[in-house]
Amino acid sequence: MQHGKSCFFVGIGGSGMMPLAMILAGQGAKVAGSDRSLDSGRLPAKFDALRALGIDLFPQDGSGIVSPDQTVIASAAVEETVPDMVRAAELGCPRMTRAELNAALFNAAGTSIGVAGTSGKSTVTGMIAWILHSLGGDPTVMNGAVMKNFVRPDAPFASALVGSDDFYVSEVDESDGSIALYSPHVAVLNNVSLDHKSLEELRTLFGDFAAKARTTVVNVGDAESAALAMALDRSRTTTFAVEGDADLSARNLALEAFAVRFELVTRDAALPVRLAVPGRHNVANALAAIGASVAAGIALPDAVRAIEGFTGLRRRFELVGEANGVAVIDDFGHNPDKIAATLDTLHAFPGRVLALFQPHGYGPLKVMRRELVEMFVNKLAPGDRLVLPDPVYQGGTVSREVTSADIVADIAASGRDARHIPDRAAAAAHLVAEARPGDRIVIMGARDDTLSLVAREMLAHLES
Repeated sequence: MQHGKSCFFVGIGGSGMMPLAMILAGQGAKVAGSDRSLDSGRLPAKFDALRALGIDLFPQDGSGIVSPDQTVIASAAVEETVPDMVRAAELGCPRMTRAELNAALFNAAGTSIGVAGTSGKSTVTGMIAWILHSLGGDPTVMNGAVMKNFVRPDAPFASALVGSDDFYVSEVDESDGSIALYSPHVAVLNNVSLDHKSLEELRTLFGDFAAKARTTVVNVGDAESAALAMALDRSRTTTFAVEGDADLSARNLALEAFAVRFELVTRDAALPVRLAVPGRHNVANALAAIGASVAAGIALPDAVRAIEGFTGLRRRFELVGEANGVAVIDDFGHNPDKIAATLDTLHAFPGRVLALFQPHGYGPLKVMRRELVEMFVNKLAPGDRLVLPDPVYQGGTVSREVTSADIVADIAASGRDARHIPDRAAAAAHLVAEARPGDRIVIMGARDDTLSLVAREMLAHLES
């Protein structure tokens, strides 16, 4: 497919679809696609960037699918009733899921590095990409987030790198079970916690993935990952932990507002490291990336030197700006572990936290209700404010058994300041009105790139 064949992406603007479309286009495939956001006029810059790569874009009305020679790629979120899918069925077009396509490219690589875990996948993938690239490698990289190191005027949405077949680096997704499709040479297991599936299902998926690899890099500072590591061949396993015993251990952490220092301790060395991204969770991410890079043939001192130049991902604790003494931060936090890490990072320094959390769907709210509530009750500090608008909804059928109002009621019952303001613009305006010098406003959520626009609008209102 990647050498001159024709393919059509249904939902091409999605965080997992866009980088694959860019990789195929860069490898010479004829790529076209459609997207609901394109039809509704949202995020025009993203679609302009795809057009600049020679990718043809069509309304999601079936008009772009014209031949049975086109392979149609769709994510699991695309329903069979979407006109493009109806047209593909009528023409008998071959079909692939997003994960099937990514796994095919991944499994064909000379060295495949797969990054798994409930949290931190995109950051670890970006760190590995930067280490390999900055040391003269030419990796192909599939990331679910924009890697700021690789953003250029001609690549404003750099969630992919198109390189050689020697290295293929990709985050791999457990939410739909598609992690089972991947056969990694190097597997990273960053952490295991509740998100889209039960812990029993996750243990099986992550354990099977790790067992396939030539080398598995495991966070034994995470209890669930450590338990899975016990079943792995120790000679093919590299362990890491923050302030714990492991092959790669981080000691003497020194937190900064938007950076962190630590000492990387191995059996043979102790190396100082300064990351240009903040938080204890990013120390764990860095250990994972360094371990994976060493497993792929990079010398440890070189990997350490390179990772210091990693500048982060868009929407991962990204400082949008500061106005009248109030900082605005855009963040991808959407499950209990990710949100907790963001709140911990903020609470390491003085100032109230004013949080807007837009849930990424009604289904995840139902699965994570108890864990989300417990996390917010434990992690919100006295004086903090939390506002939840209604969950993101981008069409299709959905069960609304648990809503933002339910989550807020549970949190408020435990004495924390939480409010349900259904309309997102009204929720944002409420926090702007509440803000005073020294506060940090953080906008959190996934599956909705327009959250970044909200963050910029809030900053603009603070400036006015």
